[in-house]
Amino acid sequence: MTLLSRRSFLQASTAVLPAAVSGALPAWAGSAPAVEVSGVAPAALAGFDRVLKTYITERDISCAQLAIVKNGKLVLARGYRYSSDGRAVPAVSPTSLFRIASLSKHITAAAIMRLVQDGKLTLGASVARLLGLSTAADPRLADVTVWRLLQHTGGWDSAISKDYLYLDHVIAGALGVPLPITRGDIVKYASSRPLDFAPGSRYAYSNYGYMLLGLIIEKVSGQSYESYVKQKLLAPVGITRLRLGRTLRAEAAPGEVFYESRFTAKTVADSQGAVVPAPYGGFSMPNRGAGGGWLASAVDLVRFAKVFDAPGPVLNVTSIGKMFAKPEIGVTSSGSWYGAGWWVRQVTGHLNTWHDGSLPGTYTYLARLQNGFTYAALFNRREESGSLDFDVLSPRINAEIGKVTTWPTTDLSSRYF
Repeated sequence: MTLLSRRSFLQASTAVLPAAVSGALPAWAGSAPAVEVSGVAPAALAGFDRVLKTYITERDISCAQLAIVKNGKLVLARGYRYSSDGRAVPAVSPTSLFRIASLSKHITAAAIMRLVQDGKLTLGASVARLLGLSTAADPRLADVTVWRLLQHTGGWDSAISKDYLYLDHVIAGALGVPLPITRGDIVKYASSRPLDFAPGSRYAYSNYGYMLLGLIIEKVSGQSYESYVKQKLLAPVGITRLRLGRTLRAEAAPGEVFYESRFTAKTVADSQGAVVPAPYGGFSMPNRGAGGGWLASAVDLVRFAKVFDAPGPVLNVTSIGKMFAKPEIGVTSSGSWYGAGWWVRQVTGHLNTWHDGSLPGTYTYLARLQNGFTYAALFNRREESGSLDFDVLSPRINAEIGKVTTWPTTDLSSRYF
């Protein structure tokens, strides 16, 4: 998980808006490499546009998006596509869908808070009791609460026991079941093994913990996880495009981009043992669900982020406060902490919150910063050399914020919702 410092930003105001428009973009036919764009980037915000273009050409990323909200208004909405070798790349609009990976976690955390808000769940509830999990392999499992799952202090550490959501072949072999495995298979395997540390004693990022939260949402609500989120979180704020993604390229949703990786893997979609591109069968999207399975656009994400700005039809002030509350283990040495689906840092007069998402073929980032600035950046490729993507991009975005002297006043939301 990326821990990033947040610098101070200058207060700015408003401006005019020439726009680059979207539409059918021509395919490359041996022309010089260039970034082609869709959507709107007002002249006052051209610096952000340049940052994204530079970033994707440096890394040979073919599909990307950027959306920016300032003081509650959508002021930039861009889709980008790039081909360094003349190959055809489908057009990317501001509403194209991307796998958002772990940006799914704040959606799941909000769903849990909504259940708590409605009196159907308590944050101190035992996960083992809620889901009927046996504690025979480790009695400490009884001490894992909903709150601890939200804040990644439940007791699972992938550096020790591996990430269970990437162990499809191991789990299938251990349980004697065919591929693809289910979430139930993963729970059965994980529950037969001891925890890696005492619940509540320290932080360790856990995709498995968020998979359990998805199961809890289903158990308590009596609905599928996806149905509950759409009904209680998305519909009230007019978001209709979000949906859970699928594993194979043939199963892609309408408007979904394609994903690129230099790695291959033995498929988890069946037991045939075929070697496939890592983004298309190297892991199970349905099993990632609550922890990393959503598809969204950048404009969808910045729209949903408004849910956390003030009480509204999704969350009340108490629920929002709990989302950003400090964990029982305190804060990191840098002063940040993991709340519920968000990293959090206190700055003067504001809580900055952010998260990144990463899968083979996917890198995503969402941040809510001071002075009413929220942005989402999505890519169909991630760094595969071990470096952290946003250590480069975040400072460039931050630098541009302070350069804007007049912010646009036109809200682009009506174009995209």
